[in-house]
Amino acid sequence: MSDTRRALLAALAEGPVSGPELAERLGISRAAVWKHVESLRDDGFGIESTDEGYVVVDVPEYGGPAIEFGLDADYDVEFHETLGSTNDRARELAADGASDVVVVAREQTASRGRKGREWAAPDGTVSMSVLIRPDEPPAFAALYTLAMAIAVCDAAREAGVDASIKWPNDVIVSSTRERAASNRSSGASASDGVIVSEVNDGTSGSSEPDGVSTNDMSGGTSANADGVPASKASGGTPPASHPTNHNYRKLCGILTEMEGEADRVSWMIIGAGINVNVDPETLPEGATSVAAEANEVERRLFVQRVLELFDEHRTALDGVLPAWRERADTLGRRVRVHTAGGVVEGVAVDVEHPGTLVVRTDEGDTRVHAGDCEHLRPVPEND
Repeated sequence: MSDTRRALLAALAEGPVSGPELAERLGISRAAVWKHVESLRDDGFGIESTDEGYVVVDVPEYGGPAIEFGLDADYDVEFHETLGSTNDRARELAADGASDVVVVAREQTASRGRKGREWAAPDGTVSMSVLIRPDEPPAFAALYTLAMAIAVCDAAREAGVDASIKWPNDVIVSSTRERAASNRSSGASASDGVIVSEVNDGTSGSSEPDGVSTNDMSGGTSANADGVPASKASGGTPPASHPTNHNYRKLCGILTEMEGEADRVSWMIIGAGINVNVDPETLPEGATSVAAEANEVERRLFVQRVLELFDEHRTALDGVLPAWRERADTLGRRVRVHTAGGVVEGVAVDVEHPGTLVVRTDEGDTRVHAGDCEHLRPVPEND
């Protein structure tokens, strides 16, 4: 979107504004103002000419200008009715030197999650990828992924969904949020909330020799406090006495990609796939949507809130981990984490910089940097 059109939308969002005032503020002729207004009308905006000036009386349900109208965050929005992958398009923009751009698609046809898993993204979902160029080393990359999970979680809560986060960045709706008293006393910090889907997951922030990183937080290795590989710390195959807790429904997943060198990030793309106005009847097993849990929402407003909340956290990284802990459904639970080095099982007691999960096992605290995390049901006590 051009700077002129963005400035026009910002001026119109403030309230009635006259043609001469717009011309002066934008540095264009009144005829050019009229043409821009007509272009917005063609895009679906309802704009009336009153004695006080131009007034916006109706905004399209979705679209680039609609998302930018009233957005309290400095992003350009590139909108597509249909797109293979918002992350792929964002990579193209990154190669062209772009920054602070959000790619949004009404429908994705070639969506992918972590480890190349395919998933559906029909109309009704929110498919978006944020391209940024943070002045941080790659080790901080995971914090941006967690920041997006927090933003989606909070936007969903504002929409009436009882959302929370499953490590590392799945936003979910949980049916079983109670914790055992022993787990609560183990040092974990936990809150009620939702568990998100594996639509996407984030990156670990590690750099390949060519500077490109597409590693995700669900792969990699881990070690306990004594440096023992996770496969040994957990004893290998997990016992069957702690069945997986399937009592949660996935709402969103996040996939982060980046390019950088050892000491700095060149660009980073945080992609989020969120089930918003998706008919519950069409959802696969284990998934949910904002509409299914609460009510349908205006997607443009939902995207705006996610972007605004993400922007707040990306500019205050020191607060990301505390905010994540407050929204975590994982902390205080017994978990099983599958990593490249083996299986870790125990109680999740904390998350450390830049997103490392601390699991209390029989052998001590094990720090898991990346892995597939399962919530386990507690074993029923015998009478």
